[in-house]
Amino acid sequence: MGAVQEITARALADWLNDASRPAPHLLDVREEWEYAHCHLANSQLMPMHTVPLHMNSLPDDAPLVVICHHGVRSYQVAAYLLNAGFAEVFSLAGGVAAWADQVDPAMPRSMDIV
Repeated sequence: MGAVQEITARALADWLNDASRPAPHLLDVREEWEYAHCHLANSQLMPMHTVPLHMNSLPDDAPLVVICHHGVRSYQVAAYLLNAGFAEVFSLAGGVAAWADQVDPAMPRSMDIV
């Protein structure tokens, strides 16, 4: 298993806006109520505790970017997925909180509900 790669919110935004690069699959591992409050567009919700049961539904031909609130859960899930054989997995450093701070200031803040 390789080390978990972290990606900054700004680097992810640049990647998502770069039509010359294959888009990553965005995997949000927060709870449903957190996701309902705010999430990145086109992200798939799969709460952390359900990943072992549903990871077979994840694409194995696209890079994965795992997302949570601050980057702790996403880092753990990214490590789990790398260990399970997924080749290109990133954790969003700072999570949706960093995304709201650095990329989308209009995004509702997760901190408002935690």
